[in-house]
Amino acid sequence: MKKYSRFSKCIVLVLTLFFYAHLLVAQIPAQPKPPRLVNDFSNTLSADEQMQLERKLVNYNDTTSTQILVVLVSDLAGYDEADFAFRLGEQWGVGQKGSNNGVVILVKPKTDRERGKAFIASGYGLEGVIPDALAKRVVEQEMIPAFKNDDYFEGLWLGTDAIIGLASGLYAADRYDQSQGAAWFIPILVLVIVFFMMRAGRSANHINSKGSNLPFWTALFLASQSGRSHSGSWRNFSGGSGGFGGGGSGFGGFGGGSFGGGGAGGSW
Repeated sequence: MKKYSRFSKCIVLVLTLFFYAHLLVAQIPAQPKPPRLVNDFSNTLSADEQMQLERKLVNYNDTTSTQILVVLVSDLAGYDEADFAFRLGEQWGVGQKGSNNGVVILVKPKTDRERGKAFIASGYGLEGVIPDALAKRVVEQEMIPAFKNDDYFEGLWLGTDAIIGLASGLYAADRYDQSQGAAWFIPILVLVIVFFMMRAGRSANHINSKGSNLPFWTALFLASQSGRSHSGSWRNFSGGSGGFGGGGSGFGGFGGGSFGGGGAGGSW
């Protein structure tokens, strides 16, 4: 009788643990249909802000195949921010299968009772260009200062600017800090590029002659997007009707990328 009682208790314990484990997994947000690169489950961003970020990230995906997913949640479902971001990226398949070039930018906004948290998780294929120390620097230097002012859109815009630049090789990881000092030059560079494109119709040499190894369209896209972080008038440069690189919100879906644990975050 005692053996049977112990066995029953073990069964109940196993089933209880399984139930709670399943419950935690179920609380990772399901991929929306149709899929989007900007997913605000916390109702923090306005519809216009979501649209601008979505357009920016879709354009970058169309240009390079690198997928940057932005997710805002009001609850981490019992996970820490790192585990949540890795699981989300893996379950949704952010990035392309094989190249694993996906990035998850997770934000849990601050509340009266809880600290705000942010984490950048990079796929296997991007861990070399976005090492953990650099991901932490992007979170702490680009994103959190704006988040502290309750400007989540600004923080996400600056954070995605930095990730786009690093993922595309616009600047090397060990030169990231130095690049910040010359950031004022980017809007001027964009104007010069557009002027000469309109006047002469030249191609990639306008950017590549400056020492970049990027394809022309990638470099132009990065320059146009980066200008937003230094002057509000550049916010819609890549947008308009249709926008650069295909425009609209026509994201085709995630490609089955994998995540290996690379990334870093911060809190405020």
